[in-house]
Amino acid sequence: MNKLIINFTPTGMIPTKDMTPHVPITVNEIVEDVHKAYEIGITMVHIHARNADTGHPTYKKEVYADIISGIRNYAPDLVICASLSGRNFNTLDKRSDVLHLKGNLKPDMGSLTLSSLNFNKVASMNAPDMIENLAKVMKDKGIVPELEVFDVGMINFGKYLVKKKIIKPPLYYNLLFGNIACAQTNLLHTGVMLNDLQEDAMVSIAGIGNGQLMMNSLAIAIGKGVRVGLEDNIWYDKERTRLATNSELLERIHIIAKANNRPIMTPSEFRMQMMMEPGNGRYGRIYN
Repeated sequence: MNKLIINFTPTGMIPTKDMTPHVPITVNEIVEDVHKAYEIGITMVHIHARNADTGHPTYKKEVYADIISGIRNYAPDLVICASLSGRNFNTLDKRSDVLHLKGNLKPDMGSLTLSSLNFNKVASMNAPDMIENLAKVMKDKGIVPELEVFDVGMINFGKYLVKKKIIKPPLYYNLLFGNIACAQTNLLHTGVMLNDLQEDAMVSIAGIGNGQLMMNSLAIAIGKGVRVGLEDNIWYDKERTRLATNSELLERIHIIAKANNRPIMTPSEFRMQMMMEPGNGRYGRIYN
């Protein structure tokens, strides 16, 4: 059976220390949580930066640079994806700021949500021109888009970008289920989304909140990758009696993967399949 992509999401934009003491907020906390995850075994990490004083999300490339530098000190091969979210910032200069990092600080990937959507209390704005412009900056910089999909129509917009040659295969998708206004954590929604993907696309599946374990387990059973971490779910159990750590969530994935005979895909193996630079000082995509 094919190897398992583990896309680790340690922080996100929502969890705070008041919600859970386990969420990494500072640069040092994020770097250390990723270090633990790397030792457990992950393929890639999807990072969000936070303001050191307030703990609020920040777009600033200087903060991302500190995180990326800290990670690459011990994991020069790890695939690093930087968030380009439109939930808090919606100007191109802010959302693309991290994409201008170079050399050893350059992210391999940048998240690209393929439509606007509503979360519980806030909207994530992703107008067509914003999506296209972010994709064009990534293409120019040799950075691979991490295609984030919350509903089936977003997949079609991804195909539209391919048709316009704004993005190029090989493609990697995150399919996220369980958001209040999007595809839900059930087999029908999952099947429809998977059926619409390009046949050769690589994909990881995420569940938001209580749906994380279910959707990760399903993904492992059917040969897909997983996205897992405190960004999507801060609880270890469905009854919400125990707050999780990132390490505990990852260790559980490893147990399920072993039971399903799914060895973990290494960062180097993912890089080869995605036609990316090999790491160790060379990052991003081989071609623009």
